[in-house]
Amino acid sequence: MTHMTNKTITTPCDLPFLNVFEELESSVRTYCRKFPVKFTKARNATLWDDTGKSYLDFLSCAGALNYGHNHPVLKSVLIDYLQSDGVTTSLDMHTSAKADFLEIFNRQILRPRGLKYKIQFTGPTGTNAIEAALKVARKATGRSNVVAFTNGFHGMTLGSLALTANGEDRKSGGAGLSDTVRMPYCEYFGEGVDTVTYLDKIISDPAGGIDKPAAIVLETVQGEGGLNVASRQWLRDLSNFAKRENILLIVDEVQTGCGRTGSFFSFERASIEPDLVCLSKSIGGFGLPMAMVLIKPDLDTQTPGEHSGTFRGNNLAFITARRALDFWNDAAFVNHLENNIQILRDRLDHIAQSHTKHGLLVKGLGLMKGVDVHDPLLARHIQNDMFTQGVILETCGPKSQIIKIMPPLTIEEDDLVQGLDILEHVITAQLRDMEKG
Repeated sequence: MTHMTNKTITTPCDLPFLNVFEELESSVRTYCRKFPVKFTKARNATLWDDTGKSYLDFLSCAGALNYGHNHPVLKSVLIDYLQSDGVTTSLDMHTSAKADFLEIFNRQILRPRGLKYKIQFTGPTGTNAIEAALKVARKATGRSNVVAFTNGFHGMTLGSLALTANGEDRKSGGAGLSDTVRMPYCEYFGEGVDTVTYLDKIISDPAGGIDKPAAIVLETVQGEGGLNVASRQWLRDLSNFAKRENILLIVDEVQTGCGRTGSFFSFERASIEPDLVCLSKSIGGFGLPMAMVLIKPDLDTQTPGEHSGTFRGNNLAFITARRALDFWNDAAFVNHLENNIQILRDRLDHIAQSHTKHGLLVKGLGLMKGVDVHDPLLARHIQNDMFTQGVILETCGPKSQIIKIMPPLTIEEDDLVQGLDILEHVITAQLRDMEKG
């Protein structure tokens, strides 16, 4: 597929259609400022604007579209369900759509991995799942303190925001963010410092000054925080410490889950079994809002109504989520994913090795990778040039200095290669211009 180069547009006056957004929509919006066109159509890894220009999607709606835009199989089952007058939303009442999802999720995802969880459906976003998991952990342990990590991101509602590390994000809360202790993530101080030992020491020490926590909350790959990947050993050591101290381990799989890092759950590579797992974004399969918490059965102690949410019964999402689970039993899908991961890894390594004097650093895992260019202004220029040349991608990291690559798992190889060709060209050109001063 050929993706057309389009003129960079930076001001609302250049685009009359933006007037309605400028006039009526809140100033809090962000992504539309970086990609100021009006999108009208999408399929798999391609978006089209209202002029017919196409853009490769290396953002995947921040990880909510792992199976691409308008996947034909998922669209078909959704249309069939709607045409049959299937229940659309149902609070937490029993429906056939929910029953099918639960049965297949247990049979095809949990059982083959030796996992046994109760499933709590929450409000439809990742932060809803995090808030619910915190309530479960605090009730189950009778403790309120929670450990979170440097560079972590867990959402923008107050409980989740207390766990989130970024200073600018935390300021947005407008209130005190309490009952959270920040600890250093894997290799935060470099490879030679074991931060689990540090955590163990300070919490185990009666004079360490930290109340015993109810839970430890983490991403195994930090998405917004800079694509930092926790090592298998660090994850195992952390899990063992939590078990020994009777501290619950909550893994935030909102962005890393549903195959983004290669396996369905990102924690699988470490052979650990968290006490609670938070899922959202791509669990709905089609981009339909859905979130849930996996809870070890002995922790499922909340009483009816102790946590709720009007849209926890999104049956349209149950329908597409259930069908998306079948992809994980499809050898062609899994092989295609593995091939895309290999292509992305090799190409980013090549880009970094081609510019060794600039110290470019490849980060991340699976189809959640990026290039640390160390300079947020340079990263912004690269992002802008990529958009000009028809590729949508995001930046991340403490200073937004990392170019983040998150295409759909289903992206066609030709499209992935084309987008990476453009990325290599743009990075090379930007570094050349930087050298010229």
